[in-house]
Amino acid sequence: MKQLPMVYHKKILVLGLAKSGTAAAEILHDLGAFVTVNDSKPFDENEHAQYLLSKGLTVICGSHPEDLLDEGFSLIVKNPGIPYTNSVIAEAKKRGIPVWTEVELAYRISDAPMIGITGSNGKTTTTTLIFEMLEAGSKQPLVAGNIGTVASAVASEATKENVIVTELSSFQLMGTEQLKPHISILMNLYEAHLDYHTNFQEYTDAKFNITKNQDSSNWFIYNGEQQIVKDYASKSNAKKVPFYVSKKAEEGISADDTYVYWNGEKLFERSIIALRGKHNLENVLASTAAAILMECSFDSIVHVLSTFHGVKHRTQFVREWKNRKFYNDSKATNALATKSALEGFSEPVILLAGGVDRGHSFDELVPHLQNVKALIHYGATADRLQIFGEQQGIPSVTRVSNLVDAIAEGVRISNEGDVILLSPACASWDQYESFEIRGDEFIEQVLALKD
Repeated sequence: MKQLPMVYHKKILVLGLAKSGTAAAEILHDLGAFVTVNDSKPFDENEHAQYLLSKGLTVICGSHPEDLLDEGFSLIVKNPGIPYTNSVIAEAKKRGIPVWTEVELAYRISDAPMIGITGSNGKTTTTTLIFEMLEAGSKQPLVAGNIGTVASAVASEATKENVIVTELSSFQLMGTEQLKPHISILMNLYEAHLDYHTNFQEYTDAKFNITKNQDSSNWFIYNGEQQIVKDYASKSNAKKVPFYVSKKAEEGISADDTYVYWNGEKLFERSIIALRGKHNLENVLASTAAAILMECSFDSIVHVLSTFHGVKHRTQFVREWKNRKFYNDSKATNALATKSALEGFSEPVILLAGGVDRGHSFDELVPHLQNVKALIHYGATADRLQIFGEQQGIPSVTRVSNLVDAIAEGVRISNEGDVILLSPACASWDQYESFEIRGDEFIEQVLALKD
């Protein structure tokens, strides 16, 4: 771990704990800073605060006092979930106090080069694919960031022999100053998190921070088919590698119906890719480009692409049973995500859908229902899905009580060669606490099917 003279014997405030704030506070303390942590959760309910107090840090819990900044802090490291409208953060900005998220701290202390991945969709799958390719290529990767492992904690243990593969959200990127990944990836940009960001411009500008500080010694992989991403790419000083999922291109990495190309030369046949769907092809191209730039062997790349069946709950292949294939896409909590899943299948599909009625339209599914032979639905949206399925002429539309019954009905009406796809197009909260629990239920039931 690199030392940071700028924090040694300086007063630093860590605002908001959870995993990232706790890791940042402990690292800063180890670097010789005088750390104060402030969290809104009461102390007697706050295990993180209790732990940090036992380590000798100053702990203030239960609220964010208005006079907190009068202590004379040189730096604030905030939890990414705390918005910039927070009164402490807003006042810090007025006083000219730098505000980081712990990803900036991770970058500054890391001895290992970083690969950073961001975008509105596809971050987790791309991050995981890159990690698997680097692992197969003996590059000693570590995975970190928004994927679930605190970046600063990983960076504090990393050596020059490692590579840190980091999934980065707009929340994290907005609090960066010098972040400069060796390879950065911008997958795509769509409207998201506008309850956090002031507007779409602020959101996309935050995403651009992933390449803003890069120079000609670095690489920027980006979506060459989305104009807003191309516009941002034109501002990057890194070496650029665009990806294209719908045509052969002479630059970057691209794909047509048959092959994947690197700078216009055939790389491998698309048929080796185990992941389904156009959205996953974006992930495959971006991750393959990163692996090539990291000098992974061709064999290690092909091995991962031919065996990787997806991140859990994201069009995840579960099993083949009596020549029927089951896929878990429980993460599809809206129609846009279900549309992406349906695009990946040419086989007859039995679609299992339903859940919380969030009031959104299912119209985005209409152009992608040609292969849907049956819609089995349940939950709070059942009435709407029944009407929708009948209006669209889906041959079989059936209402059941819950997901378990939907699976049983799907199995009953299925034929050899069918795909049984859980892609709910709705949130889970009417019957499950989270989409993960819903997806785990699906996996458990499918794996329990007996021959």
